[in-house]
Amino acid sequence: MIKISPSILSCDYSKMGEEFENMKRCGADWLHIDVMDGHFVPNITLGAPLVKCLRKCSDLTFDVHLMISDPKKYIPDFISAGADVICFHVESDSPVEETIDLIRDSGKIAALAVKPGTAIEEVYPYLDKLGMVLVMTVEPGFGGQSFMGDMMPKIVALREECKKRSIDLDIQVDGGISLSTVETVAEAGANVLVAGSAIFGSEDPKETISLLRSKASKYF
Repeated sequence: MIKISPSILSCDYSKMGEEFENMKRCGADWLHIDVMDGHFVPNITLGAPLVKCLRKCSDLTFDVHLMISDPKKYIPDFISAGADVICFHVESDSPVEETIDLIRDSGKIAALAVKPGTAIEEVYPYLDKLGMVLVMTVEPGFGGQSFMGDMMPKIVALREECKKRSIDLDIQVDGGISLSTVETVAEAGANVLVAGSAIFGSEDPKETISLLRSKASKYF
């Protein structure tokens, strides 16, 4: 099933509540919330207190992507704030399995992300416990980067591994997803599509979301 998760990194932060309501009207499935600590990645965005405030503005699934050095330490805060899907990086400093278990034990969906330079095989030991894997198609930390098409073999390999092991897993892509790249990632096997500027910068976000979904759905 295709899921469209607009990245709020590209929204107008002065009217986030309105932006969230509009994304629901436009047909978004999830809202992708990037959390950056200025250490794991060279940028700083928002934290759990703001997520808690934003939770009041939308009942869409909050897809929280933790680009932070020690995610395990902050998992309880983001759970309390209203996160539904919590994704952290396999390259982070936290013990991977312990962090996954902490998320799962709280009844939330656990996800792992991999940077472009990380082999997809790094997530294989944890697939049975995950609801999703995020394959980054840009370097994490900034919006508006160009799509890295050479990441597609990772998605293909991951989807094949899941089929081999009969694991029903969402595969998410984040970075440079637009109307011109969406079919490439869907054909490779990704079904959760994060798009920032392509949606929030569109003159007709509803039409853009619809087109992203229809283009990707041809492969599922």
